[in-house]
Amino acid sequence: MKIRQDAWSEENDLLLAETVLRHVREGSTQLNAFEEVGDELNRTSAACGFRWNAVVRQQYEKALSLAKKQRKQRSRTLEKKVLYVSPTEGINMTDVIAYLQGMESIDLLKAENERLRSENEQLQNKLNQIEHSSEIMQEDYETLMKIMNRARKFVALDDETPAVTFKMERNGNLEKIAE
Repeated sequence: MKIRQDAWSEENDLLLAETVLRHVREGSTQLNAFEEVGDELNRTSAACGFRWNAVVRQQYEKALSLAKKQRKQRSRTLEKKVLYVSPTEGINMTDVIAYLQGMESIDLLKAENERLRSENEQLQNKLNQIEHSSEIMQEDYETLMKIMNRARKFVALDDETPAVTFKMERNGNLEKIAE
């Protein structure tokens, strides 16, 4: 007797049945189960679906009806709990209230962040204006010092008095320079 190379083994059927029952129990679809098994066995999801409906399902009718009951019971349990976190842990109303209060504080933080950004932008603009004014004043001061030094030179034409020159330091102090 010849056996097809792509024939279904008992292990393949068992994997298909367990996967379908798990998906049904957890509220997923049989189609998702067929895709999962198909990926694992290197078969199409259609081939897995055909095998399930044609052969395997009849052997697992009781298990399938039990899985459907478990799914229904599970969905009722989830309806009582507001949010679902994981198969073993749910969130109660206290958690939901705390979460919503946290959302309010997030909104407050966002508003505060926006206010601070706006204030930062205004302060940056003021700083730019002050830096620009400072550069202009520095240039004006240096020009004034040049004028003052020239005026001293004209006044101190005597040979007896040595000419005194001043230089403006970067920090704004005058430095006397001897000639």
